Amino acid sequence: MTEADLALALALADSADVITQRWFRSADLDVETKADMTPVSVADREVERTLRSMIADKRPDHGVLGEEYGDTEAAGSARWIIDPIDGTKNYVRGVPVFATLIALEVDGVLTLGVASAPALGRRWWGVRGEGAWANGAPISVSGTRRIDDAFLSSDSFDTFDRWDPSRADAFAALTKQCARSRGFGDFWSHMLVAEGAIDIAVEPEVSYWDLAAVAVIVEAAGGRFTDLSGTARADGGSALSTNGLLHDDVLAVLSARGAVR
Repeated sequence: MTEADLALALALADSADVITQRWFRSADLDVETKADMTPVSVADREVERTLRSMIADKRPDHGVLGEEYGDTEAAGSARWIIDPIDGTKNYVRGVPVFATLIALEVDGVLTLGVASAPALGRRWWGVRGEGAWANGAPISVSGTRRIDDAFLSSDSFDTFDRWDPSRADAFAALTKQCARSRGFGDFWSHMLVAEGAIDIAVEPEVSYWDLAAVAVIVEAAGGRFTDLSGTARADGGSALSTNGLLHDDVLAVLSARGAVR
């Protein structure tokens, strides 16, 4: 990863913001339902096509993995991971909690991530080993040491019932133990962990493009990111972000069986 790569990632986010803001709450926004029963809009597709074109122009030897148009092979060892609109369900309903997520993977290691949420007026980015920022100001995770004092966010509170029933009781027990639980959802939960506003973000069913950028940002801000098995990976199908201090304790609660709702 070079300074030029970060500059490109931020330029990609600039271009994405123009498109998502132009279509947001537009009466002409065309929305379809994909085979997996999730929505996709004309804005999702336009963002991904635009970013792919920019990458092909500036980094022709880099590959791209995107939610809407799949994986393209790279001539070299680098690949961009793109979610054109994370929070499409919000986007198509006019809810301003959505973002374009952009990450760079080099030799299998995620090196930088950008999450740009123009309707919130927020952009976060992180570089592995160098730090994380929100709107240009350095950010870091909280110093909360006890689950009883922690703020937690998840996608929605029936998510575990639908996607990971074996952990549903344990998740319910975790929310009761925390000082406060909210469903900010999607990228935003993880970004709030990165900037220290909350302490725990958990999702039981997510894709690589949902997590690649946020994993880098959380870790660059001093936090810890794993899947629900505790493995440090963004392609494991689930996600747990914490300030690091709480991580093992949260994993232990989520691994408990027979927890009482």
